[in-house]
Amino acid sequence: MSEEPYPSRELELVVLSGLSGSGKSTAAHALEDLGFFVIDNLPVVLLPRLLELLPGEKAEIGALAVVVDAREGPFLEDIAHVLETLRREGVRLTVVFLDCRDEALLRRYSETRRRHPMAGGGTVEDGIGRERSLLMALSQSADWVVDTSDLNPHQLRELVEHRFARGRVQEHMRVALISFGYRHGLPTQADLVFDVRFLPNPHFVPELRHTRGTDPECQRFVLASPHAQAFLDHVLGYLRAFHPLYDREGKSYLTLAIGCTGGRHRSVAMVEALAQRLPEFAGRLVVRHRDLDRG
Repeated sequence: MSEEPYPSRELELVVLSGLSGSGKSTAAHALEDLGFFVIDNLPVVLLPRLLELLPGEKAEIGALAVVVDAREGPFLEDIAHVLETLRREGVRLTVVFLDCRDEALLRRYSETRRRHPMAGGGTVEDGIGRERSLLMALSQSADWVVDTSDLNPHQLRELVEHRFARGRVQEHMRVALISFGYRHGLPTQADLVFDVRFLPNPHFVPELRHTRGTDPECQRFVLASPHAQAFLDHVLGYLRAFHPLYDREGKSYLTLAIGCTGGRHRSVAMVEALAQRLPEFAGRLVVRHRDLDRG
């Protein structure tokens, strides 16, 4: 039996909390993309036991994030003691609390028409007040408090990535290539957006209409255009010239979105072609076809 209660001292633990509507889901998804194993609504009193179970030959988790909110109810009374115990035992713990002004929360709930989880039979204002009271001790013990009142989801995501990516996920920035269809809207996380609707459309070629941009015959048709080759050369030139500058600024991801009408043919083929031409980003390249399976 080890004398160390938490033998895996190298584990990084983030406790993420905040008001309902402040952006916890966005922050949790950002942590997940950075390599954190994210657990939603785990009672904090179970954290010490969870950390005891992690070490061992099956433990491959290097970073853990636990989302805590007012749903914990009576468990919140013990949270200050639990967090202090973890810190005393040497756990690498960061407590993040997402705050937000009441008027911004009211606007968000009005826009989404959601009920506040703490409102009960009362108003949204009642729910916000009740939740603030329940989470006061946790907010006061936070290492990092973020006011999200004037942040959109993309800006919040960037803040979380900037805070937790440095020195732990990769030496250099990752590049994400996303294909999408304009008819389904722009990807909110895109840093750079390119439009390839100027290329010949396989949709209007009967034998290619039901193919996808991942199919060789569709790719050959799209890439046969001299404009496609010019586009690839320009985007590759931009990436190779400027990605070191983005990297130096501490960005963990540079997201390029390439769009066509429906997101099934041209944009997919171009993303695949770009990915094949970026061997220097091996291990740091993420490819996603957002609308490939949409009708």
